[in-house]
Amino acid sequence: MLAEIATHNLRMKGGEYKYIWQAGDWPNWRFDLATLAGPMAEVSRAQGLLLGRLADVGMALRDQASLAALTEDVVKTSEIEGEQLNVKSVRSSIARRLGVDIGALAPVDRHVEGVVEMVLDATANCEAPVTRERLFGWHAALFPTGYSGLSRIKVGGWRDDANGPMQVVSGPIGRQYVHFEAPPAEHLDAETYRFLDWVNAESGEPLLVKAGLAHLWFVTLHPFDDGNGRIARAIGDLLLARAEASPQRFYSLSAQIQRDRQAYYDILERSQKGALDVTEWLAWFLEALRRAVDQAQHTLDAVLAKARFWQRLAGMPMNERQVKLLNQLLDGFEGKLTSSKWAAIAKCSPDTALRDINDLLTRGLLRKSDAGGRSTSYELNDPPT
Repeated sequence: MLAEIATHNLRMKGGEYKYIWQAGDWPNWRFDLATLAGPMAEVSRAQGLLLGRLADVGMALRDQASLAALTEDVVKTSEIEGEQLNVKSVRSSIARRLGVDIGALAPVDRHVEGVVEMVLDATANCEAPVTRERLFGWHAALFPTGYSGLSRIKVGGWRDDANGPMQVVSGPIGRQYVHFEAPPAEHLDAETYRFLDWVNAESGEPLLVKAGLAHLWFVTLHPFDDGNGRIARAIGDLLLARAEASPQRFYSLSAQIQRDRQAYYDILERSQKGALDVTEWLAWFLEALRRAVDQAQHTLDAVLAKARFWQRLAGMPMNERQVKLLNQLLDGFEGKLTSSKWAAIAKCSPDTALRDINDLLTRGLLRKSDAGGRSTSYELNDPPT
């Protein structure tokens, strides 16, 4: 009854409305299950193929695959919002929490720790209820200083609209285009109560569909001053983990959304200004999910290739600097590896770096890059069998 009273003033009395939360029957989501049956089957098939491969590789390699997927998820969910996190710091933070040995750990700041905490809590504790307090904790972890950029925001609580309606806008000041306006702050207690009650209940939808609905519903409420997209994606990941009955993640939906970022924003805007039949959004969501699972096959290929590389080098003497740099190359080194970069990363003299490199060239583990340039650069070679 509380939700009905509180949301009565949100609704447009006639048939015309601008945003879906103003519809007279909000939030009575509708979708064509027959249309979605094929996409859901494709996701399930892709998940089955991936999990089948993972079942055969052993726990240590599954942990490495999960570390790679979670690292990508944390980095990309922030990148969608235009925020760049240090990949090495993210990987170190996750590895420490999962107990995965990756050698020397990179320094981690509290902002990275906050995003990692949210993503891991959403998936590792997927069966725990999603409560207002839990979401407030996630929000506080995302904004440990109480600031978003240079702006002071309300942290660990719903927005209050003190500076006007919550709007998603683009363009220069004075000529801004409003993509979306969220429900008034005064209705958030009732609206979020109803949302969380639905998330935690057995609501009847297929769980893959529920994950997509939860994502759209939460970003439509937009209950925080900032961080709504990241928290919506975390809620979606939580429901996907429930759907798979596994807290261990092996693919990143956020990474796929980042690859299709403009299409993501376009479908969100169309859905939030459309009817409560959200079949189109759910079809897009399921297609993105299938592609995310397919992409995870490539991540697993890289994990297995790295394991085979070191298996073939078993017993070959090598110093810590060489192991560290070879691992960085195996994980995808950004840019060109030169002797000066080797010296900086390994914290050694240029002469020592060159000796390390020449040793690996002699063994056939490195080769000189064909790319031109003033400095000689090096790349990984397949180890001798």
